[in-house]
This record gives sequence, C-alpha cells and structure tokens, in this order.
Amino acid sequence: MSDNTKSNFFSKFATTIAEWSGRPATFALAVALVLVWAVSGPLFDFSETWQLVINTSTTIITFLMVFVLQNSQNRDGRALQAKLDELILTSQAQNKFVGIEKLDERQLREMSKSLAEKAECVEDVANDKADAG
Repeated sequence: MSDNTKSNFFSKFATTIAEWSGRPATFALAVALVLVWAVSGPLFDFSETWQLVINTSTTIITFLMVFVLQNSQNRDGRALQAKLDELILTSQAQNKFVGIEKLDERQLREMSKSLAEKAECVEDVANDKADAG
C-alpha cells in the first residue's frame, strides 16, 4: 500500500469517525454505556477491576480520538486557508496576507495590531461621514 493510499484511507476513516462522534446518538450511546457500567457496580462489589474497566476504556478511546480529530481539524484548517488564499488572490485584498499562517507568533501579533489600527481609521472615517450626513 503506497503512502498516498494510506493517507487517503486514514483521512476518510478520520472524517467518518469525527462525523459519528459528533452525533447526538453517539453521545446517548456513551451515556448509556456509562450508566450500564455504574449500575453494574453492585454486581461487582465496586471492585478495582470494575473501576479499571471504565478507566481503561475511556483512556483508550480518548487517546485514539485525539489523533482522529486532530487529523480532521488539520484538514479542515488547510482547506479553509486555501479558500481564504484564493479569495485574497482574486480580490482587491493585499496579497501579503497569503501564507500568514506560517508566520511566528510575534509577527502575527504585529500584523494583527497593524490591521486593528487600520480598522480603527476606517471606522473613524465612516463615523465622520455618518455624522456629516
């Protein structure tokens, strides 16, 4: 199996699992399983093994879900960024914003501060025109 095939398989798998995990029915199933576990406590004398079952199960599921959901989030972020880049490139926006997600934290803060200052200037001009009109 090639790396591309493996990547496509995992992407499809991650998308499917992410969609299933976000459904109300999945949440209800999880609550039902926890309730069944809790109700079964007296049958097992609330033993350490009984506690270990829920602890181990939830830990394994959480561990695996981190990778699945991170994969889905990464792909969604890249797709959104590509769409924004396309809008920037086909509009009157400044092309310097294409790829800013790759800047370091300090550069992003500086750019954000610069944009906030520009937005205030635009807002002041708009307010002046509204007051004059």
